[in-house]
Amino acid sequence: MTDTQEPDARAADALAADIRELDARALKAAQSYVDRVDATALDRPTPCGPWTLGQLLAHMTGQNHGFAAAARGEGRTLAEWADRPVGTDPAGAFAASAAEVSAAFAEPGVPERAFWLPEVRDGGPFPARQAIAFHFLDYLVHGWDVAVSIGLRPTFDADLVTAVLPIATLVPTGPARALPGAAFGPVLEAATGGAVTGGAGAGVADPFDQVLRLLGRDPGWTAPRAG
Repeated sequence: MTDTQEPDARAADALAADIRELDARALKAAQSYVDRVDATALDRPTPCGPWTLGQLLAHMTGQNHGFAAAARGEGRTLAEWADRPVGTDPAGAFAASAAEVSAAFAEPGVPERAFWLPEVRDGGPFPARQAIAFHFLDYLVHGWDVAVSIGLRPTFDADLVTAVLPIATLVPTGPARALPGAAFGPVLEAATGGAVTGGAGAGVADPFDQVLRLLGRDPGWTAPRAG
């Protein structure tokens, strides 16, 4: 899960938009890549540090259940956010979790609720729009993680990328990014040689490449060849 700073003007437009609609589309995009994963691919490496593809999908599935619980006013315990192994049906397991979180976010009154997120700072509560923005960021980027792990080069709708970039700039940087178990690695330098510091279009030509670099990912990452 994302651990973010307090929202500021850079993310105001994204948070003021219908974040639930953006999130639903990001989740659908992620599902389109998860649907192409079969059980024989679960040991493949991913851009997410030491995680295999199976571990990444277990994380994504568990987080969906956790966010669904938070939307219902629950989710205060880490157990509710635990990874959920996907077994021999990764697409089905993820789809069930995606359906649960989508239904929970769509409930009337959710935008006015407070979310408990025990993996983020002091656990909250967080405003619903901010919490759903965390989920939006995570699943757009994790959709990319899944895709490149199975040899695909994903693309996302331009308005999703435009909306997610200012949210990505709010993820704290610093030495904690290099610690074992950190949600994201240290910010990567842009292709021009300068550090990515935020702001649409800064440092790289492709805005989604900038999102990836802000979260410690190499946009050119490919899975190592077996053997």
